[in-house]
Amino acid sequence: MDPTTALDKIKARIRKAAAQAGRSPEAIRLLAVSKGKPAEAIRNLAGAGHTAFGENYLQEALDKQGELLDLRGLEWHFIGPLQSNKTRGVAEHFDWVHSVDRVKIARRLHQQRPDSLAPLNVCIQVNTSGEPQKAGLAAAELGALAEAIRDLPRLRLRGLMCLPAPDQGTESRRAEFRQLRELKASLEAKGHPLDTLSMGMSADLEDAIREGSTLVRVGSALFGAREPG
Repeated sequence: MDPTTALDKIKARIRKAAAQAGRSPEAIRLLAVSKGKPAEAIRNLAGAGHTAFGENYLQEALDKQGELLDLRGLEWHFIGPLQSNKTRGVAEHFDWVHSVDRVKIARRLHQQRPDSLAPLNVCIQVNTSGEPQKAGLAAAELGALAEAIRDLPRLRLRGLMCLPAPDQGTESRRAEFRQLRELKASLEAKGHPLDTLSMGMSADLEDAIREGSTLVRVGSALFGAREPG
């Protein structure tokens, strides 16, 4: 699919969902998830006017960033699980990270963020589904991590992120999105100035927008399905 056509179709879905929810489409950002896709696919979508890209795997992302140095104004989001040995690359080469779920990771990102860069924008990943194998912290642990990040000046806490359990119905999925929205509201009531709910992907962005998403992470609907393997 032509990148401009794909981008227009997703923007139309966002506008329609926003209208149905009584929200402004301008309140919802689109993050193009480019994991598993070549740098040329990012270049093509950037040529269609898009600038924000999400990557899950550090080395793959760094390789693509190196190929795209001639493009100005791209905004890079790290959205995959984050281990301690990957924090330096994220701290040095990304604008956002959506998957912080431990104080140790937050502190390493803060220590490794260069002084020459603006504070790293952070979303805390919450395991709303309760799946034991899934990244993200339990809701009960959220307040402590938010307070820890508040004390790290090279980080800026922007909001929360979740990945609902796959293969579930609309109501269950919306319940997880709603839980994340309510958790954000509880942190705001405690003085955290949050502006981001990172939730919703190609298949469920409408449900996420109805529950308050401010950033949808779309991959396959923009770039096509990833190759197996």
